[in-house]
Amino acid sequence: MATSPPRSDSYLFQPENIPTRAAFPAIDAHNHLWDGWRAIPKFLRAMDRVGVAMTCDLTSNLRVSSSNLRVSFVKAGYSFSTGDLDSFFTRCADRHPNRFYPFTTATFSRPVSKPLFTDARAFAEDTCALLRDHVARGARGLKILKELGLHYRDGRGKLVPVDDERLAPIWEEAGRLGVPVLIHQSDPYGFFQSPGPRNEHTDTLRKYPSWSFSDRRRFPGKWELIRRRDRLVANHPNTQFILPHVANFPEHLDYVDALLAAHPNVAIDFSARLDEVGRQPHRARAFFLHNQDRILFGTDMPPSEAMYRCHFRFLETFDEFFIPPDYDGTFGRHRWRISGIGLPRAVLKKLYFANILRLIPGLRPAYAAACQRLSAS
Repeated sequence: MATSPPRSDSYLFQPENIPTRAAFPAIDAHNHLWDGWRAIPKFLRAMDRVGVAMTCDLTSNLRVSSSNLRVSFVKAGYSFSTGDLDSFFTRCADRHPNRFYPFTTATFSRPVSKPLFTDARAFAEDTCALLRDHVARGARGLKILKELGLHYRDGRGKLVPVDDERLAPIWEEAGRLGVPVLIHQSDPYGFFQSPGPRNEHTDTLRKYPSWSFSDRRRFPGKWELIRRRDRLVANHPNTQFILPHVANFPEHLDYVDALLAAHPNVAIDFSARLDEVGRQPHRARAFFLHNQDRILFGTDMPPSEAMYRCHFRFLETFDEFFIPPDYDGTFGRHRWRISGIGLPRAVLKKLYFANILRLIPGLRPAYAAACQRLSAS
C-alpha cells in the first residue's frame, strides 16, 4: 500500500490501492473500434496488461472518415455512414481470434443529414433482413446510436422517436433472433440544460458544443427521451435491451432502480459514467449490490492501462477522492473526484464477465480461450 503525496489542488494524504489487473478476466461489453484498425495492437496491449479478455466493438459496420478516427471527440460532432461488417472480421476478429466480438448498427448508420426512411415498411423490412444476415455472420447484438430520437427524421421531415410504431418490427425481430438491443437514448442531464456557470458540464459543453441539446426547438427534452425509451422496452418484453451509461440517468439512481424492477428484459452498463456513479459511492454501492445481476462492465473509452485500472479501483477498493478519466479516456481534465465502492468478489465476477455471458451465451467458448491466453501471457 502506497501513500500518495499531496497534489497541487489537494492536501489530502491517502492510500492508493490501484489494481494492476481486474479481479477476474473482464469483458469490456461497451467499446468501439470505429474503423481505426491500425490501433488494434495498442488496444490489445492494454487489454493484456490489465486482464481484459474480450472487448465488444458495438459499431462494427459503421464507417467514419480516416482523417477523423477520434470520431466522438470533435467539436462538430461526428459523421458516419454504413460500412461493411466483413472488414471487422478480416481486419480484426480473424487476425486476433477470441478477443473482439461485434454488434451491428444494421441500417441505423445513415448520415443524419438524410431521412432515415421515406418508406417506413420497406425500411423495417430491409433492417430486419440485414440484421438476420449480420447475426448469421457473427454479430452478437444490435446497437442503436443516440441519433435515433434526437436527429433522425422521416421523409416528411418529422422526428422519428425511438418508440415509433413503424420501427416495432425491428425490435421484435431482435427478440426472435435472441440478440440484445443496446440502445443509447439521451445524455447527461446537464447536456439538456442551458450552458452557463451553474451547469456542472459547462466546461464539457464549451469544449464540445455539439453535445448541447438544450434547444427545445430542435431537440426533445431529457425526460421525453427517457419516457419514450421506457415505453419501448415495455412494449417489447420478449426482446432483451441493454441500456448503456446507467440507463442514461446515473444522476437519478432511484429512477434506474425502479426501471430495472419494472422491466426484467433490461440490463445496464456504466460505461463513460464512472464519474457520475463514483461521486455518490454510498448510494452507488447499494445500487450495484441490489442490481448485481443486471449490470455489465463497459468503458466506452479509448483503451489505456490507466483508464482500465481506474475502473477496477472504483469497483474493487474503498479508495477515496481520486480522479476519474474524462469522456475521451484521458486524465487531464475532470469535473470532480470519485471514491471506490469495494464490491465483494462474488459481485465482481458477475459484473466483469458472468452477466454478459448469460445474455450472450455464445461468447462462452471464445471467453474461455481468451482467458487461457491471458493466463499464459
